[in-house]
Amino acid sequence: MNVITKINPLTMKQPTKAYSNGIFVPKNADLLFVTGQLAQDSEGKVVSPYDMAGQTRYIFGQIGKILEAAGMSYDDVVKTTIFVVDMTKSSCISPIRDEFFKNSKPASSMVGVTGLVKPECVVEIEVIAAKQ
Repeated sequence: MNVITKINPLTMKQPTKAYSNGIFVPKNADLLFVTGQLAQDSEGKVVSPYDMAGQTRYIFGQIGKILEAAGMSYDDVVKTTIFVVDMTKSSCISPIRDEFFKNSKPASSMVGVTGLVKPECVVEIEVIAAKQ
């Protein structure tokens, strides 16, 4: 395999949202690792305090700027990890996430955590992108 390939074996449950069970990235691809992003403006002020949906949308917007600066887009994202402080409220994230990953369908994880760096931050998102 010499191309970035989605791996969804037919013997496994097939993805129903914008994600894949696995992504194969060949050695000739450029990789971008985006650190965990919080909903903070350029001065460090929290955007949409305690609002999971608002923070998710803002963070994905910020990640888009990082991807663009690297000559990439959401179509190049192969892995995403979303950290949330309250899993009972996390259902609002998937529809927003799916807007950004219509084509790439990255491998994805959502993890419940007891807290983030600022108490009014309720979501943190990191991604890995690969482009040939």
